[in-house]
Amino acid sequence: MSTFHTSWQVRFADTDPAGIVFYPRYFDMVNGVVENWCAEALNWSFRKQLLEHKVGLPTVHLDADFLNPSFLGDELDITLQIISLGRTSCTLSIQASCKGEKRFIVRPVLVFISTESYKAQAFPDHIKDLMSQYVIDDE
Repeated sequence: MSTFHTSWQVRFADTDPAGIVFYPRYFDMVNGVVENWCAEALNWSFRKQLLEHKVGLPTVHLDADFLNPSFLGDELDITLQIISLGRTSCTLSIQASCKGEKRFIVRPVLVFISTESYKAQAFPDHIKDLMSQYVIDDE
C-alpha cells in the first residue's frame, strides 16, 4: 500500500476574519490534492482526462471532519489513500496535519465519467492498477 503525500501552505486567501481557514477552502485544497495525485502518481492529469480523453473524475459525495483550526502560514502535511476502489468509483481518505496535530479528514467519493454522456464508466485497467496501490489494507 502506498500513500500519496503533498503539502499546502495556508495563505491569506484561505482564512476568514477570525484568522483561521474558512472551511470551504479546505474543499478547494482537497480538490487540488486529488488533481496533484492524478498528475503525479497516476500520470493522468486533469488536462489529459478532460481534453484528450473526454473523461473526468468529479466528486459526487464527501464527508468531512474538521478536528483543529489551521492558521495563516501553517504548512499542512496532506496524505491521500483509497478506502474503497470499485469498477466506476472510489472513496478516498485525505488527511491533513500540521506539526503532528490532525487538522481535517475528508472522505470524497469520486466517479469516473465520460464528459460527453456524463454517465459513469469503468476505470481504464492501467489506471485502476495504479490506483490499487493506494488502497488501504484492512488487515
